[in-house]
Amino acid sequence: MKGIRGISQLSRRFHVAARTGQSLAQSLAQPLAGLKLSPGAAHSLKDIHVTRLPSGLVIASLENYSPASKIGVFVKAGCRYETPDNQGVTHLLRLASNLTTKGASSFKICRGVEAVGGSLSVTSSRENMIYTVDCLRDDIDTVMEYLINVTTAPEFRPWEVSDLTPRVKMDKAQAAQSAQIGVIEGLHEAAYKNALCNSLYCPTHMVGNIQSGHLHQFVQNNFTSARMALVGLGVDHTVLKQVGEQFLNIRSGTGTTGAKAQYRGGEIRLPGLSSLVHSAVVSESAAASTSEALAFSVLQHLLGAGLHVKRGSCTSSKLVNGVAKATADPFDVSAFNSSYSDSGLFGVYTISQPAVAGDVIRAALAEVKAVADGGVTAADLTRAKAQLKGQFLMSLETSEGLLEAMGTQALVEGSYCSTEEVSKNIDNVSLTDVANAAKKFVTGKKTMASSGNLIKTPFVDEI
Repeated sequence: MKGIRGISQLSRRFHVAARTGQSLAQSLAQPLAGLKLSPGAAHSLKDIHVTRLPSGLVIASLENYSPASKIGVFVKAGCRYETPDNQGVTHLLRLASNLTTKGASSFKICRGVEAVGGSLSVTSSRENMIYTVDCLRDDIDTVMEYLINVTTAPEFRPWEVSDLTPRVKMDKAQAAQSAQIGVIEGLHEAAYKNALCNSLYCPTHMVGNIQSGHLHQFVQNNFTSARMALVGLGVDHTVLKQVGEQFLNIRSGTGTTGAKAQYRGGEIRLPGLSSLVHSAVVSESAAASTSEALAFSVLQHLLGAGLHVKRGSCTSSKLVNGVAKATADPFDVSAFNSSYSDSGLFGVYTISQPAVAGDVIRAALAEVKAVADGGVTAADLTRAKAQLKGQFLMSLETSEGLLEAMGTQALVEGSYCSTEEVSKNIDNVSLTDVANAAKKFVTGKKTMASSGNLIKTPFVDEI
């Protein structure tokens, strides 16, 4: 790992500023001393550089001159790539991030990251796994060594993998206590025949049956250079590129080709004794990164995307205002929208008292039909676009949101779309586009998932 040591050449600007008497503002405004910039590249706070290496690995970075750095390895290895033989393997992979590797023991990884005040975390979605490290920029060399060990050289010792079983059970127990997680998981299980129907959590029949060999095989098939992106904030692009060339050219090829998701529609009901009923009714929408997907996003905000502030009133939400006319009982309703690389789901999500669950669901669906029939004004569309752009721009204000946006786009498109371009695309969505999106939901085959006391909750063929 000697090559990583070169990262430590990044400037210690705060220390320098303190010694020279510079103000913090002056220090922030000046380039880092000794930092080698990419030839011919004009670095600034808005420059996001993206490079695709011959191996297929994508490098994306933003040098924002922050004293803290965040680096992530994004891999196309979400639960959609699991097979019936290894269902739940990505759940184990999330928990195995700090296990012994070929270059460092579990104890060394834990103590080494903590010693510099850093953190190492792993998250996953249905399509990607994301390994992230946070640290002061002066300690990048230390934490990067552990990040590369975890992603490229895991050992998955059988006794360590076996010790993860209690944590898997605990995760499942905690997820089972959340009605919302149950509905979302059930919704995908009912909506798709394959791929996207796989759960983020290990199925009960596989708990304790995922072995070291399953983990090794999954990593071998999916953790290839062409399925990975190395993304960094607060690090020079040249340095990050060097790390990618030296340490992440692990396996060539595109790995296992995942099956295209097949939407089928259906229903799943999760009876319980809860005092609230959670229900979601959706139909297939559009794949991410398409103009149609953008129309569904605008439609979501036009109908009401949920509360943005605690105890908000949602006065502009068509869903809330429409359902309020149907019942005087407490309720919560919002538009549901989720897009993937080859499919998507759009619909309504309701939370209500058991006695009025049917009324709330039908009233929410009536509001979507009203939009499909043309019941939307130019003012409504302008407001929805402004809300969508606001949500998008605010999501990039955090380092977590920006890193995720950069990494997701780098994996899918091998590039990064600027905020100006995204805002322009949102402005180009017309009333016709939104109405067509609503019509696609109204006429599409429905999928429904419900949880709670379902005595008054209609079936999907009754709505």
